[in-house]
Amino acid sequence: MCADKTASGLSILATCTADVKLWFIQNGLQLNPDKSEALIMGTASQLRAASDLSMVKVAGVEAEDIKVLGVLDRHLTFDKHASVVARSCNYHAQAIRHIVIC
Repeated sequence: MCADKTASGLSILATCTADVKLWFIQNGLQLNPDKSEALIMGTASQLRAASDLSMVKVAGVEAEDIKVLGVLDRHLTFDKHASVVARSCNYHAQAIRHIVIC
């Protein structure tokens, strides 16, 4: 059932982004679909169900380079991700402290 919802959502995304691209063209604007990105968010089980995706269609272009950003926890917050980033920043700040400039 979750896979059906994912497929349905991706179909809606493809249709919506194609409509946006058409609107851009009609209004003298240009949309570069190669630089467009889509973010799939969900709980851990929802992301596991979506992990077998091979491509996502954005504005008529198939994006095959898909990354699942596991930055949300089960409460859909960035707390775990923020902690990891802060820990990494502290590590690098300490490393910079040891650099001696001549």
